[in-house]
Amino acid sequence: MSEVTARTFDSLSSDWSLDNVPLHDVDLELVRDNEDLFYMVAGASFIEIAADLYTRNLIEYYSDAPEIQEWLETKWQHEELRHGYVLKAYTQHVWPEFDWERAYQSFFTEYSAMCTADELEPTQGLEMVARCVVETGTATFYTALASQATEPVLAGIAQRIRADEVSHYKHFFQYFRKYRETQNPGRWKVFGALKRRILEARSSDADCALWHVYQVHKGSGANREEFNILCRRLAKGLRRHYPVSMAIKMVTKPLDLPASVNRMVMAPLTRASNWFLR
Repeated sequence: MSEVTARTFDSLSSDWSLDNVPLHDVDLELVRDNEDLFYMVAGASFIEIAADLYTRNLIEYYSDAPEIQEWLETKWQHEELRHGYVLKAYTQHVWPEFDWERAYQSFFTEYSAMCTADELEPTQGLEMVARCVVETGTATFYTALASQATEPVLAGIAQRIRADEVSHYKHFFQYFRKYRETQNPGRWKVFGALKRRILEARSSDADCALWHVYQVHKGSGANREEFNILCRRLAKGLRRHYPVSMAIKMVTKPLDLPASVNRMVMAPLTRASNWFLR
């Protein structure tokens, strides 16, 4: 990282925005030809900017909880959109030939049909559990991206998004604890919510976003077989940097397991995580 970039990032507050991310200091030679980073950054920008879709569903679902609604609308949604627009700006700065707008519109058409209230958990407490899974996925993804990034500005962006996502996780977990006091779902129901959302995450948002990035990037040469190879390559690269222990601790926290049980399940959960990342 250059001295200018390091100094700029050191001065950033937790409320950084697109206006004070030093895109002018991006070292293009370190990232321009890295196709894997192109796909991951562009795909992530799509999902983050589409946050408005599921924010609306959640706000309606928690209509009887004004405190949660306010946080979702003024904090969570704002930060998710901020992440997306920063990643969009980075993508357009480094790969200006990529038609981001066309790819995003294609993605949004498909993705908006997937984001429905029907996908929410049957109780508000269990939906908070599902949200913990989602935030675990994003926090660990950006942790891995920051480690994998060959370009310092991108690494700095990923680190700051990761911090936001960890903060979101903590909020959702605290809301879950409040609901647990009155709804008392029990560990099996909590486990069911965790399992459902983990299995959904394996083949939903990321695949959808990556497909539309790939389709526009490749044009008439796009085909599913090559795309599947690309996805396996991206997963392999990400797996080398993925914080498995962090993911396990975050996902299992809503189960409120005794410390002795936590230690006992670490090994099988690590194997399951490796399967998830295949």
